[in-house]
Amino acid sequence: MRWRLLRPLRTFSGLVLICLTLAGCSRGLVVDDTTLTARGQDSRVQYVILHYTSSDSARARNTLTLGEVSSHYLIDANPPTIYRLVDESRRAWHAGDSSWQGRTWLNASSIGIEIVHPGYRDTSQGRHWQPWDQAQIDRLIPLLQDILQRHGLSPERVIGHSDIAPQRKLDPGPLFPWQQLAEAGVAIWPDAARVAHYQHLLAGQTPPLAWFEMVLERFGYSLAARPGQTDATRNVIAAFQMRFRPARHDGLPDAQTAAILAALVPDSFAEISRFTGLAEPAIDLP
Repeated sequence: MRWRLLRPLRTFSGLVLICLTLAGCSRGLVVDDTTLTARGQDSRVQYVILHYTSSDSARARNTLTLGEVSSHYLIDANPPTIYRLVDESRRAWHAGDSSWQGRTWLNASSIGIEIVHPGYRDTSQGRHWQPWDQAQIDRLIPLLQDILQRHGLSPERVIGHSDIAPQRKLDPGPLFPWQQLAEAGVAIWPDAARVAHYQHLLAGQTPPLAWFEMVLERFGYSLAARPGQTDATRNVIAAFQMRFRPARHDGLPDAQTAAILAALVPDSFAEISRFTGLAEPAIDLP
């Protein structure tokens, strides 16, 4: 009789042990030692991608918290406030169909920052881009400095939505202050002396389209067209111009755009001679 009483107790004890074990598993694997660290590793984050919301604050918050679209950070306006919407260890849904430097679908390898901004409006006089709020930029810069430092990223890894998706996106637009970000060490900007040097050498000549395509891809852009699209290269040139020559971003290749591109991509000017015979003299540049 005693055995019959003990058997249910043993069974119950076994069930408790199994439940405790499963509960432990649900909390994750137990790590015995964290003193060893692998040398071969880097951050999941390889890029920081900047967006504008193309909406007001209330709509942006609703879209980014209640819908399928999300970002790691949202910089609001009036007053400029930084919200963290997604932990940096997790993937946010901000980049969509995207490509940069050969990587595709960049949600998995980037941090997305949305900035409340209306974008533009089309009028009878043409497209009117809204100016940026300096107070928001003043909040953005230290956020970028912090992100780059923690993830060991260089300033060239800060890019715009229009860089990674030039066939379908325009943000953050031609009025975005990329040069100010570069002066703060959180973006890149072409050296003015180099640009002037290459403009002088070109003397108004525009390199062939094949050169632009080759160097733009070397810089990071994808020239892949969407189905039925015929102006893919022009969209990429326009995206580059919006960022580095915003005064005119019609997507048409010209000597000034070529000089800026050559100043940003090492040794690219030498390739022009393959198409035109124009050679760069051997001089030192800053």
